[in-house]
Amino acid sequence: MFDLLIKGGTLPDGTRSDIGISGDRIAAMGNLPDAARQIIDATGDLVSPPFVDPHFHMDATLSYGTPRLNASGTLLEGINLWGELRDIATVDEMISRAVDYCDWAVSMGLLAIRSHVDTTPDHLRGVEAMLEVKRRVAPYLDLQLVAFPQDGLYRTKTGRENLIRALEMGVDVVGGIPHFERTMAEGAASVTDLAQIAADRGLMLDLHCDETDDPMSRHVETLAYEVQRLDLGSRAAGSHLTSMHSMDNYYVSKLLPLIAESGLCAIPNPLINITLQGRHDTFPKRRGLTRVKEMQAHGITVGWGQDCVLDPWYCLGTADMLDVAFMGLHVAQMTSPDEMARCFDMVTTQNATIMNLQDYGLRVGAQASLVVLDAGGPVEALRLRPDRLAVVSKGKLVAKRQRNDANLALPGRPASINRRHVTGRAHPQP
Repeated sequence: MFDLLIKGGTLPDGTRSDIGISGDRIAAMGNLPDAARQIIDATGDLVSPPFVDPHFHMDATLSYGTPRLNASGTLLEGINLWGELRDIATVDEMISRAVDYCDWAVSMGLLAIRSHVDTTPDHLRGVEAMLEVKRRVAPYLDLQLVAFPQDGLYRTKTGRENLIRALEMGVDVVGGIPHFERTMAEGAASVTDLAQIAADRGLMLDLHCDETDDPMSRHVETLAYEVQRLDLGSRAAGSHLTSMHSMDNYYVSKLLPLIAESGLCAIPNPLINITLQGRHDTFPKRRGLTRVKEMQAHGITVGWGQDCVLDPWYCLGTADMLDVAFMGLHVAQMTSPDEMARCFDMVTTQNATIMNLQDYGLRVGAQASLVVLDAGGPVEALRLRPDRLAVVSKGKLVAKRQRNDANLALPGRPASINRRHVTGRAHPQP
């Protein structure tokens, strides 16, 4: 007898399978007998591995308007505003905001997050707070923390020292921001330094890289070189890469094979990239999203990140990775059926690959974490951003809701309708 049985669901590849869960593991898949302590009927619904966000800033989340609003809407004002906030935010306040966000995320089926935590201030209260959040949410959400010197590894006197302190405290990933150093040369030197730190400590590496409209910001080239030299491979990621949007095509034709050769992963953040970039342009206005399809054509692993929710850089957000993929689909013009399905894969399996998550996925022996969506398949899920009917984390049902069908009373029309009827396919009834 299983502890939990997900019955009749449709997997992302279109196959239908029951999923039997024992403890925190998927014990069996296929046509299974109704022998379980708890059964969830997923007939006609999409059953997916959980959503994964490889790029977030949890120390700043849910702080929108404190101590003031970002009047210009620019990246640089957001950084300055965060510089004010981080010195007045308490450990308890940051914990409270972050745990609230994690609860929100779990309700949306988002069960793994990589969050950058600012290591600039000597007090390191943000690091202390996020390590406590990681401990509290560990039973139901996997949280990776990145030591992130927001003001630069070398630009501040104790930037490098504080990053090392954060790693010694238990932070998981080495971060950086080379384009924010004082010179291009110092930026390149910081990439070399940070990559070596990651290699020496056996840690992953994830740099905010070239988050600018300046086409001459080319630190990703140095990053790819160091990742190849140190054999970091998929343990390394370049986040944002927005300058690639503005780079000369000939240079990019050289750059993309180098990135592919290194094994470096890429994390664009479409909601935030298109909001913050191009603010200095008149018309035409750039939107800054990196060259997603072009990187994928070279075999580079690319995932979508959320980045921000209600903080100094972004005034919206819901912790819904389908919103992120939906926006990415539009801006990257990924509109063929295969490309749309790939966008769904980017917020699930591709992001799990970037975070090096172990035992992820819907297969026997994997960790029993999944989400049941009120949709027939991945593309329909992107179109509808539907209700999460059930969320299972590490074998436990952690969120559940009723199907949210609309009830209409229109003369000469049916009494009720489901949003999925517009596909021309009736919703299968349990």
